[in-house]
Amino acid sequence: MMRSPLGVRIIDRVCCKCFNKDTWYRGYVLLLTFLCYCCYHLSRKPVSVVKTVFHQNCSALPDYNSSDPTACDWAPFNHPNYQELEGSLDYAYLFAYAVGMFFAGHIAERVDLRLFLSLGMMLSGITTALFGMGRLWNIHLLSYYLAVQIFGGLAQSSGWPAVVTCVGNWFGKGHRGLVFGVWNSHTSIGNILGSLIAGVWVSTNWGLSFIVPGLIILAMGLVVFLLLPTDPKEVGCSPPDHHGQHIVDHRTHGETGYEDVSTHQVVPVVGEEIAPLMTDSDEDVEERKRPPREAEAISFFGALRIPGVVEFSLCLFFFKAGRLYVSLLASQLHQICCTL
Repeated sequence: MMRSPLGVRIIDRVCCKCFNKDTWYRGYVLLLTFLCYCCYHLSRKPVSVVKTVFHQNCSALPDYNSSDPTACDWAPFNHPNYQELEGSLDYAYLFAYAVGMFFAGHIAERVDLRLFLSLGMMLSGITTALFGMGRLWNIHLLSYYLAVQIFGGLAQSSGWPAVVTCVGNWFGKGHRGLVFGVWNSHTSIGNILGSLIAGVWVSTNWGLSFIVPGLIILAMGLVVFLLLPTDPKEVGCSPPDHHGQHIVDHRTHGETGYEDVSTHQVVPVVGEEIAPLMTDSDEDVEERKRPPREAEAISFFGALRIPGVVEFSLCLFFFKAGRLYVSLLASQLHQICCTL
């Protein structure tokens, strides 16, 4: 059996004595991965919130006594082309995120999934906090903020492949529709929490609008490292997709029956002819003693050959592109209304 994280071993001794072990851990993993991806979205939101103070109508602010209409703006976004500069932050992040996604899924299937996810969360927290530190360090270089966005996009790309793989390891195909439907609400909840947290300091010290979410996801990365079992085998739980029954050779009682995996009870065959037990050959005994083979990770082109992958990817691409276009259009209309 794979070795479970230190925190999980403690929880296993304390909490799993009074509950069904499989049910307990599946609910536990679902909640932990839900909070995990909430933190990913929580740390992405501050940029869109803080953009409103990078360049604003200074004359409309209370206690404004300067003749410079850009005195309250944050350089380098205090120029007339501030919208292009702010847009470059999004482009840098999204391009790095898209490139990182090609490699993140490939890497996640070939390394320790828990280590990969926790490291990605910690790096995401560091890059998010570094953006806010630009306010405290009084940095006005566009290249600094672009570099932080690029590294942040690469770090954030670790989230989706890792959490989806983890949830897929724990839940079978028969329940994935319901599970993913409920679980996927982490996107909206994370965005809401990110907006609320960033909004607390946006008008006073916008650096904290990045630093606080960065510390949150950084701490959550440590929690994942200590407490997340990424596979049922780590804690001795039954694998998913074993909802039915299968025939087993029950030699203890000299009978062949059906084993119900949910209860681990053997039900004898009634009304059927039982074939005599066959003597295993030496090759069969040796084969049974060998450890099970680990599933090999699929290649990029192998994944493209799976039916529906390309079609789903195109649908998701146009959905995301349409949503981004609508958000950019709304931002432009807001800027136009503010200048009228």
